[in-house]
Amino acid sequence: MYAIRLGDDGAELRPLEVWHAEEFLAHLERGRDFVNRYVPFGSKAVDADSARDLLRTWADRRAADTGSLHGLWLDGTLVGGVLFPAFDAATGVCEIGCWLEPAGTGRGLVTRGCRVLIDWAFHQRGMHRVEWHAAPENIPSGKAARRLGFTHEGVLREVFPHRGVRQSADVFSLLAPEWRAAPDDH
Repeated sequence: MYAIRLGDDGAELRPLEVWHAEEFLAHLERGRDFVNRYVPFGSKAVDADSARDLLRTWADRRAADTGSLHGLWLDGTLVGGVLFPAFDAATGVCEIGCWLEPAGTGRGLVTRGCRVLIDWAFHQRGMHRVEWHAAPENIPSGKAARRLGFTHEGVLREVFPHRGVRQSADVFSLLAPEWRAAPDDH
């Protein structure tokens, strides 16, 4: 498969495939508490079989053109990822998201990986709108969205349960004309 270099620091963006199950599980184990503070991503992957099942679900979503999962590697180690949790080519609207274990934070990996996916969504797939949803308390996620040029639209109040509490979500959006008009360094 492909690997896209994200700079000169050993960072790469690659698809997360079913055969990555053990590496994916090890990554989740290193960062589970950190990752799951705001999102339940990967909480069902607790052993190799369940990690494989989760990755298979994402492979099926990719095949159906409704979502995709991509890993962020740093010096050959999986430290996080970016994903399209929702992708609707018919309406031209998708949602992008991210997660990192602590070893991947503070390096701009999410920003660099999201740039690649956003550019692909707008230029290759003809999407019109990319959304970013984040817990209001997740300050780094909101900052990443703003760095990428997203506009904060509002808050969906108590939109989903997580850890037994109804959670709200900040909603950001980026439109194709805004992306195309931005400097080439996005």
